[in-house]
Amino acid sequence: MLNCCLHFCLSGARLPRPLKSSHVNAYSSFSAVRSSADSAMAALNSVRVAAVQMTSVNDLASNFSTCSRLVKEAASAGAKMICFPESFSFLGPKSEDSLLVAEALDGPIMQKYCSLAREYSIWLSLGGFQVKGHDAHLRNTHVIVDDAGNIRSTYSKIHLFDVDVPGGSTYRESSFTEPGDLLILFYAIGKDVAAVDSPIGRLGLTICYDLRFPEIYQQLRFNHDAQVILVPSAFTPVTGQAHWEILLRARAIETQCYVIASAQAGKHNEKRESYGDTLIIDPWGTVVGRLPGMIIGYVTLKSSLIFPVSDRLSTGITVADIDLSLIDSVRKKMPIAEVWGSIHALPSSTPWVSTMHQFFSGVVSTLERLPEASLDKTLKQRKPFDFWRPASS
Repeated sequence: MLNCCLHFCLSGARLPRPLKSSHVNAYSSFSAVRSSADSAMAALNSVRVAAVQMTSVNDLASNFSTCSRLVKEAASAGAKMICFPESFSFLGPKSEDSLLVAEALDGPIMQKYCSLAREYSIWLSLGGFQVKGHDAHLRNTHVIVDDAGNIRSTYSKIHLFDVDVPGGSTYRESSFTEPGDLLILFYAIGKDVAAVDSPIGRLGLTICYDLRFPEIYQQLRFNHDAQVILVPSAFTPVTGQAHWEILLRARAIETQCYVIASAQAGKHNEKRESYGDTLIIDPWGTVVGRLPGMIIGYVTLKSSLIFPVSDRLSTGITVADIDLSLIDSVRKKMPIAEVWGSIHALPSSTPWVSTMHQFFSGVVSTLERLPEASLDKTLKQRKPFDFWRPASS
């Protein structure tokens, strides 16, 4: 018998979990196991979704071919919707490469994906599409396409990734991307928080770095009635290893929504690598679908042969059933909406609330009237934020 020993190369690493899983009794420590009647009802209220993991490159045709294959697989598996990661259609080594392929939403690239949805009668979540913006900038836009090939909703990323990552990498998304329309979350002023009905429930749209800003998720849940939140992403290996799953499960628990996080994975080019680990999480915070994306360890056989332990492919889909009755059950058993509403849903007639609302409305109006050149100058002057700098004393 071979003497095997597993050496983990990443702290806290795990062996890959099954790609398909069930959330029956997902909160067993909180309630009794579902009865057969409950299980039957859950089956009636369930709808299948697929989440993609892929390694996009700077080749539109190659990426479309990959997406086409995955759409076919998802449709064959009975999925009503398939969710793609950020930059699914194009990811180049230089930021200016994305500007070269950016187009209007009715352009030829998006039309090919709309045709794909129509061909397979499946909804598409196209997260992080390069939409042409103003003055040498683009908008990082999440597009929802229905099964007839129609664009149902869009959301342009609000929080741009301007960060110095340990190891020398600097990301400055604002140098080529303009943010979505201004949003002052507490007062619900702004146009670019998006929720839309779909076969898998009411969707809340976000993109990647938004994940670190819980306010937008609170808005989607409590003000826009989201049931399923989509987080198409391309996390770096450093930030992904540290925070990816923790943040996603927190957003699911806080909002009591399903969270679907499709991820870019692996080496895109010499300058860019993504963490992967595509996840589907239920409203109780349980992972019900997963595609690990990085090598998590090595197996040594008889102290001589070494093999990597990872997912078989960095490209693929994980499938899970969205149980709408589970959302209702979790929300009834842990009624956080009642407390949230009593604190945040203050009547507009309250003097200070009315005054602040007027003030921030004025701020929005002023910014909307600013010349585009002024806004562009402001964007260019932004500096990357360094999460790892020591706190000031």
